[in-house]
Order: sequence, then structure tokens, then C-alpha cells
Amino acid sequence: MQTVGDNPPRPHPLFGGALSTVIPSSSTDISTLRDIPDNQEVFAHAHTDQSIIVELLEYQAQVADQDAARYHFEDIAGSNKALEPGAFQVTNIIPLPKSELSLSQCISGWMLTGAQSVSKFNEEARNTVTIHLGLFRLPQFSTDILVTFNDPQSIDVESSSASSVSGTHTEPWTVQDFQTLLQSLTLHDPGLFG
Repeated sequence: MQTVGDNPPRPHPLFGGALSTVIPSSSTDISTLRDIPDNQEVFAHAHTDQSIIVELLEYQAQVADQDAARYHFEDIAGSNKALEPGAFQVTNIIPLPKSELSLSQCISGWMLTGAQSVSKFNEEARNTVTIHLGLFRLPQFSTDILVTFNDPQSIDVESSSASSVSGTHTEPWTVQDFQTLLQSLTLHDPGLFG
């Protein structure tokens, strides 16, 4: 099992090196374990049920920049079957100052914090997950880059995730780790976008 980030933080190549970012320590590149869609890079914490997904999505021109993070969050809620009342909520949306971002090509960056009640693998058991979402808008490449940090807050004992969490001896990822990832995201090859 390949882990990344066990040494001091250094940029990790994404999408064949077209992008890079600092991935938090104790992470496993999920593509070494199973097939991942070509538009995604997925990392999981080695000892908790936390995960990070970097995703290249079609730019949503009909959505205003300040509303785009919520748009993608609600899309994720739909994928997680968490759209019923009370199953998801947005607690905060803030702009990411461009002066603090390495991804200078984005016209705007946003960070959303929210929560969803989700089940894994269509199970009945539902887990409460805090979702931190970073969004970078690149209309010149017809792309929205979405970075999602899934941070479970409570895991149902009937969930398949219950047996995989052994986080007593390992530090979980923090919001600061996620912010470092967002700030260090760098584009090296615009050919990535076609």
C-alpha cells in the first residue's frame, strides 16, 4: 500500500504531474487499490475514515461564482442520497484570497463547510460527515476544480466504516491540512484540460 506525505510536506503530483499539491500525511492513494475515474484523484487517511478527492468538473457557467460552491455541495448531497430535509446543511462559505493561492489561473476560489448524513455503499446506516469543499473556477479551461475533504463526525455502528476506523494512535487530518492543500494546488500543464 503506497502512502504519501509521511515525510515533510512536499507537493505530490496529480493527474500525471499536470497539477500538484501538498497531500496530508498518513494518506493512501486510492488509485493503487481500485479504479478511480480519470477526472479524480482520491486519497484516504490510513487510520481514519477521512478522504480527500480532487476532481476536474465541467465549468458551470450558469452559476455565479459566489453560488458555485453551494451548487457543487448540493450536487454531492444528491450523489450521497442526502437531499431529504435535514440530511445536509451549509454552515459557511468564504472566498479564498487569490493572494494566498498558488493556482493563479483561477478567477475565484471558495471554501465551503457543511455537513451531510450519508451512507456508504447504499447501506441503511448513515454517518454524519463534515464536508469541507474547495472550489477553483477556471472558465478559460471550461473547468471547475473541486477539492472535497470528507471528515466523519459520527459513524453508525452498523456502517461498514465502523470497522475500518482505528484512529486512536494516529492524528486525523485537520482543516489546516486541507487549507494547506488548497493553497498549494499548482497547475503545471494546462494541456490537462484538453
